[in-house]
Amino acid sequence: MKIAVVFGTRPEIIKLAELINLLNGKKGVETLLMHTGQHYSYNLSQQFLEELKLPKINVNLEIGSGTHEHQIGEGRRKIGKFLRDERVDLVLAEGDTNSVAAAALAARDTGTKFAHVEAGLRSFDMQMPEERNRILADDIADFNFAPTETAVQNLKNSNAREESIYLTGNTIVEVTKRNLEIAQEKAKILKNLNLERRDYVFVSAHRTEVVDRKEQLECLLEGLQRIPLLSVWPMHPRTRKNLEEFGLMEKAGEMENLKIIEPVGYLDCLMLCSNSKFIVTDSGGIQEEATIYKKPVLITRKNTERPEILGTFGTLVGWDAEKIGNESRKLLENYDEVMERVKNEKCPFGNGTASAKIAEILAGGGK
Repeated sequence: MKIAVVFGTRPEIIKLAELINLLNGKKGVETLLMHTGQHYSYNLSQQFLEELKLPKINVNLEIGSGTHEHQIGEGRRKIGKFLRDERVDLVLAEGDTNSVAAAALAARDTGTKFAHVEAGLRSFDMQMPEERNRILADDIADFNFAPTETAVQNLKNSNAREESIYLTGNTIVEVTKRNLEIAQEKAKILKNLNLERRDYVFVSAHRTEVVDRKEQLECLLEGLQRIPLLSVWPMHPRTRKNLEEFGLMEKAGEMENLKIIEPVGYLDCLMLCSNSKFIVTDSGGIQEEATIYKKPVLITRKNTERPEILGTFGTLVGWDAEKIGNESRKLLENYDEVMERVKNEKCPFGNGTASAKIAEILAGGGK
């Protein structure tokens, strides 16, 4: 069986790492790695591939940045050509990016089976391009690997075929556990930045609805300014570019409680997140990771497709400056109590066997 694994962003690379290595160990299975180039800088992509010790990429489509339509259209065409040329039996992709939508459409175009990892997530907000991407992928998929019972129910309520649905857990669990141990031994980021454990807040922001709009981005900055603790922000290139274009970079640079740094590798990111006091993020992957290293999260979005963490690990704050400030202070005032509760919360995304389950199902041909 020849399986093409398609990815183009950091979260996809991270979540597929364990599964790729397991598939490579299966007799009669050949994996071909296809990088769409959706995240195209070294820090945003290549460094993660190296740290996760993944095999050499077979092809980089070099799609790069661009509109939603451009990335999906170019990806669909180039992936389709690769599938035909290599006579691929199955295409596998993870999540809700433009790369995933392109892979699903290319699979349908070429009559190739498609496997969707992390299927069934829903924010029920069709304004989000990610929501449209994941619904499309679920509808096309021959294998829908759902991380939770909620995701399974979402699939059953949609157009997904019953025989395509598998409850597996989320692959992020095993990847995070394995690499957190490595990060604790090797990563020097805390020392390099002169940071003490639990003496700072970790911040990330990259989603269109926040960083591509001046009003929202300015509100986020004002919210961070109200947190009575240092915020460390490894800044995505698009976020930095928008801050500069909106005339907000000077304001960010003048904030005494904000430390903006360059994007970091996966191991450094794990160390920064797991050793922070708490996390402020719009990232879905970091929401999931926080349930593994037991960290409170303020989610700078209006909704989340991971409702399992709300009321336990996660709190929705949107980009409302007052709410970010209020929830931060409330969290800090009751921190010991919050951490005791969080410590005893069970990770809702499985026990770290998702990659092994998916590899077995694919190698065995399904139900």
